[in-house]
Amino acid sequence: MTAGLPHRPGRILLSILSLQPGGAERVISEMANWWAARGLAVGVMTLGGGKNDHYELAPGVVRYRVDSWRHASSRLARWADLALLPFAVRKTVRSFAPEVVVSFIDLVNNIMAFSLAGSGVPLVVCERIDPRHHRISKARALARRVLYPLACALVVQTEAVAASWARRVVPAHKVAVIPNFVRDLPPRSACPGPQGVSSPYVLAVGRLDAQKGHDLLIRAFAKVSRDIPGWRLVILGEGPERHTLSRLASSLGMSDSVMMPGVVPEPAAWMYGASLFVHPSRYEGFPNALLEAMAAGCAVIAADCPSGPAEIVRHGVNGVLVPSDDLEALGTAMKTLMEDTKARERLGKEALKVAETFSSAAVMGAWDELLSRVTRKGDVQDGGPPWKR
Repeated sequence: MTAGLPHRPGRILLSILSLQPGGAERVISEMANWWAARGLAVGVMTLGGGKNDHYELAPGVVRYRVDSWRHASSRLARWADLALLPFAVRKTVRSFAPEVVVSFIDLVNNIMAFSLAGSGVPLVVCERIDPRHHRISKARALARRVLYPLACALVVQTEAVAASWARRVVPAHKVAVIPNFVRDLPPRSACPGPQGVSSPYVLAVGRLDAQKGHDLLIRAFAKVSRDIPGWRLVILGEGPERHTLSRLASSLGMSDSVMMPGVVPEPAAWMYGASLFVHPSRYEGFPNALLEAMAAGCAVIAADCPSGPAEIVRHGVNGVLVPSDDLEALGTAMKTLMEDTKARERLGKEALKVAETFSSAAVMGAWDELLSRVTRKGDVQDGGPPWKR
């Protein structure tokens, strides 16, 4: 138990849409395994996704799937299952009997807040991406405004989101800022080199969609490659923009220099071999891929987008920040580091320190403190002091 905590809940249920590849999905699985390793009773409930999980849960974690509505045989059956979903959720929660429920992502947060209303089960809802820039439907946005105040706490990942958005949705004393932690990466010696690519290469990791800015990266790389031949660009991840990005690379004459292997079992194996890591997102939450690349000793370039990278990268010290959505600035920064081996080594050495700054012990200690306060009767309702962030 974390020192000084009056009570840490012994039974915690985590909920999310799925455990398919994704940053939030990775975080929730790591959190579940962390608590389970310390003797807590932990459950993970998903409301959608496939039958097979991408992320592995510890043997002691109880796994629930409340997702029949995603697999209904007809539209009528799907609507019927959706109507019954709150009852199925509440039944599952009751069967596990948690002291607190922690929910990730707005859709699931809304469902959990509605399903648990009046149940007496404390609920913590978490936004995993900057809600000021991430578009959702008007109906979901309205539901969030109505339902989030029913939760005991709202967790966001940066102070900027807390100050400009979260405190307008729920009372300030219900807002907590808790970033992601750096997972324990496998040692370099245990990671075989990636197949089909040789150094030097630029690496990016993230879902293949417009938010992640891979189109900017491909354009910048194509421009830089004219002056610095012999490099390759590797983008790990999957998503709806795969064909668009492939066509872009082809149109720029980069088909042989740009690789998109999809989702790989262990991204760290590619990070250890990368000469440069670039994170060109247009907006973020608190990017796991950037944290892990730095913990692997990569020299990094990150777009100074809302929000997250500027709270991880200290420009010129442990990485380089460039203006978001700025092709020229991105290309210039890439060219500078691709030509300067010593600068990459210096930045990579400093980048290693993020593993201490955002350690699992520090971040999960903040979670323990938050949940201890949530499960103390009257703490939130009595308007206690803001939680430690």
